[in-house]
Amino acid sequence: MMNVKEITSPIEEEMSRFEVHFRDAMRSSAPLLDKITHYIVKRKGKQMRPMFVFLAAKINGGVTESSYHAAALIELLHTATLVHDDVVDDANVRRGFFSINALWKNKIAVLVGDYLLAKGLIISVNNREHELLGAVSTAVKEMSEGELLQMEKSRLLNIDEKTYFDIIRKKTASLIAACCESGAISAKADVESVARMKLFGEKVGIAFQIKDDLFDYGNGDIGKPTGIDIKERKLTLPLIFALRNASVQERRKFGKMIKHEYHNESAVREIVNFVVAGGGMEYTKAKMLEFRDMALHDLYSFPDSEARRAMEGLVQYTINRTK
Repeated sequence: MMNVKEITSPIEEEMSRFEVHFRDAMRSSAPLLDKITHYIVKRKGKQMRPMFVFLAAKINGGVTESSYHAAALIELLHTATLVHDDVVDDANVRRGFFSINALWKNKIAVLVGDYLLAKGLIISVNNREHELLGAVSTAVKEMSEGELLQMEKSRLLNIDEKTYFDIIRKKTASLIAACCESGAISAKADVESVARMKLFGEKVGIAFQIKDDLFDYGNGDIGKPTGIDIKERKLTLPLIFALRNASVQERRKFGKMIKHEYHNESAVREIVNFVVAGGGMEYTKAKMLEFRDMALHDLYSFPDSEARRAMEGLVQYTINRTK
């Protein structure tokens, strides 16, 4: 499997230039805001989304100035949603660092998220990137819908497999789909190629979220189960499968535990063991590989190139990562 350095090899120069582009986009004349955005830049993750943008552009003809606008727009809007998510979830840590709301409180965190959203809009309007803005704004709308749908269904504990896939398609896959779509748009690809690239990104995004949901139950590669989704009463695919195939008595028993004992560590461990024993992990891994294979099938419809091989490496990385 390719490592991150090998994956970014064809776009090393672009990613390096993007660092400067993104730092400039985050700057503010307000001292407190500039201090906070500097903190955000310092604690950034692997920046997988810009990787998807630049590789999609290269696959479809080459990186342009528009590709940098697309990557900056997506990273700004993605960062804004993370800042707002931490407020919604009352989370104090993000990627091993204190969250914005933990350091500067909720009011400031919400305003910082708003500022980042506005900066993304300004980049789009100033550079007349209306098609890119449409693609990314659609993704942000779907992310909000997905999160709200999950909250509503989790409260009622009535998520079935179809609803689960609808939620993750919206809340996670839509943004990765927008990355690939935007990369193709920025390279001036034809309408059909843009649509194919978007579908590819959606399938990768679904596989990516399924991998995230597997982390909650742990395995030899991932380590100990965390049970965080159970504690938040989120019904993800491993649990949905186990409940669907359980006896009526087990469904009743574990349904009550999820509803009333989700903060009890021993109850959470029992639910995790029930999911593992019920084949939830194996079924979920098989579904993740199914979406990976569908994504690769879409990717192979594009001509072979160094960028396409790197994109394949990025797909494999999303489902083999250990955190």
